[in-house]
Amino acid sequence: MRRSLLLLLIVGVLGSNASWVTRSARAQAKPELYYTFFGQKIALTEQTDAIAVNFKTFRGRGRSLHQQLEADLTGTRAGRSRGGGSTAQSSGIEVKSLGAQFAIVKLAANVSKPDILEKIQQQDYVQSTLPVLSRTPSPKSEPTQFSQIVLPNEIIVSFAANLAPDQISKILETQKLDVVRKLRFSQNRYVVKSRQANGVEILRVANGLAQVTGIDSATPNFIQSIQQDLQPQAFRTTPIESISPALQGLPEVKGVPFASKLLPLQWHLNSTARRGNLARTDVRATDAWKHSHSGDQVVVAVIDSVIQWDHPDLKESLYTLSPNTPDALPGETHGWDFVENDSDTRLEGSDLTQIQPLFRNSFELSDATLIKRYAKEAKAILEHNPNLSSAQVAKVIRNSIQSFVMSQFHGTWSAGVIAAQPHAGTGIVGVAPKAKILPIRGLGLDGVIRPETQIEAIGYAAARKADVINMSFGGALPSQAVVDQVFSVLDANPKLVMVGSAGNSDVDGVAFPAAIPGVLSVGATNLMGEKAPYSSFGQRLDLVAPGGDTSQTENQGILTTGGTWIENLWQGVNQRPQNNQWAWGTAFDPMGQYVQVQGTSFSAPIVSGIVALMKSEDPDRKLSRDRVIEILKQTASYDGLKLTKSDENRYRLRIATGISDGILMPIRASGIQDPKRPVSMQQYYFGRGLVNAEAAVQAVKDSR
Repeated sequence: MRRSLLLLLIVGVLGSNASWVTRSARAQAKPELYYTFFGQKIALTEQTDAIAVNFKTFRGRGRSLHQQLEADLTGTRAGRSRGGGSTAQSSGIEVKSLGAQFAIVKLAANVSKPDILEKIQQQDYVQSTLPVLSRTPSPKSEPTQFSQIVLPNEIIVSFAANLAPDQISKILETQKLDVVRKLRFSQNRYVVKSRQANGVEILRVANGLAQVTGIDSATPNFIQSIQQDLQPQAFRTTPIESISPALQGLPEVKGVPFASKLLPLQWHLNSTARRGNLARTDVRATDAWKHSHSGDQVVVAVIDSVIQWDHPDLKESLYTLSPNTPDALPGETHGWDFVENDSDTRLEGSDLTQIQPLFRNSFELSDATLIKRYAKEAKAILEHNPNLSSAQVAKVIRNSIQSFVMSQFHGTWSAGVIAAQPHAGTGIVGVAPKAKILPIRGLGLDGVIRPETQIEAIGYAAARKADVINMSFGGALPSQAVVDQVFSVLDANPKLVMVGSAGNSDVDGVAFPAAIPGVLSVGATNLMGEKAPYSSFGQRLDLVAPGGDTSQTENQGILTTGGTWIENLWQGVNQRPQNNQWAWGTAFDPMGQYVQVQGTSFSAPIVSGIVALMKSEDPDRKLSRDRVIEILKQTASYDGLKLTKSDENRYRLRIATGISDGILMPIRASGIQDPKRPVSMQQYYFGRGLVNAEAAVQAVKDSR
């Protein structure tokens, strides 16, 4: 697994500052390393203590390739050191997975990089080695936000629309480029590689191509790992299934067409069960169901990580390809996996092989063995809280690993928020229970994402006539090729609505790609109606919706569908959690069929679900995207929302300074904008306000 992520989770659990996690990995800035984003230089830094490895497609070793590489580099026996154990740490070499195809080798200061590089290249399962970069920090950028950026010899080149194939071929030959492949569901965009350059020189090649006549943009096809949305609890105070009996003390949500025993816990749909007579902080979805078709005949594309669409609450909401769909992909039935390039977005194959041993060991290993294997993490835990017992240290490690595995099903979480249908009245309910989900996998294991998958996934969703596209992956590096694709899709489909998560960095400035004009950007609120502590705000924020807050108690998160219930994941796990035992990860139930999570990744699909409710009342699709967004903003309000004193003081300071801490660009104007005519404090943190599904649906009906 990615050891840096495990460390980050542990630090988050202990409530400490995470800046120390990557401090040792930062190299001195090299101003000459950059790529361009619409002419803006985005500075990058090469990590001199890291080597990225691209694996061949290789089967039969019975373990993940990053584990095999670590064993080969450290001289340990096969199967002895997994995920980076104490042997790897004592050798000064640590191998971290980056999805199934890549890994990053981290080197201690006393380890010779040339020697290790040569040893890596001698392994028969290694395709190539690549540079590891990081984003040169901007004001208050997260220290881990861009800590792992791999630079392959691949560039995405967008040619001018009027160029003929022979003209494109001529440019490619003149620039000494070979075509890796033409991007699907996109016009005149290719992944190419240089014949003469490699390593960090690819940045120079890409920057030069951007100046060539006939080329609209050239962007390195970065391999990036973005953060997933999870808040593991070090010592959870709620046993598994203990919340369910507690429902007896909560009033039933009555008179709704999608009844479920878990509905009172889904406060984002209706908060009255949790808040009583206090102001509502939900989106009034249950009220909207009573007067709508609940998303019927609407398709919502979910571009995300693993989507386990056979979940009991999702299988009835699954999109099925029409038999006469033009240009159908081989075997395509229920969406597409652009990471593995196959027709199934569920966890399977090499991805399952990679994470299953990690998951199994988190339950099966003794406390002593676990602490020995994760000695570096154990040491960090004790440095921040020296009074913990060995059992408590092991518990933190276990919960962090299990939360990490759970986060691989991020797409399953998002899909459930949008369109889950409770089976037998026992599951959870989505915002638009009758909508259909088009599952599209665009993120690999570890949150790995590339511009090419974003481009193809967005184009595919439009080609399959989705009504809404949900993008809950804020934090990707800005890419001109992705922006161009979004604009192309929006221009060609004026009724298509794209929704993006604002980001979980708590900064002034919405994350990419939600920051792209035309994408509806959504921030997050909590049960109390406050800005969620993690939610970004200010510049380009359109609206807010509940995103949950599990930092104090897990039952204030967003309850949704999980993916760890699949039996293949539990092979070899004898110590399975049972009812009334202490909960693990973010699980609500023993198998993790349901989870309680937080993040703008879930406020965005709530809005996508509301758009589905609206479009269901517009069966002839008369309303344009602009009109749908206008209605959402007009019907949103600040009712039930409130600001903390800290947020108020933050606004007062920035209204005087006018400086942003956004991460899209190194320095840019604050979301307060014009100091002479600043936006209000409420708009700064909440955009146009908390969405209101009932009012939005009624406005659509009134416009017919």
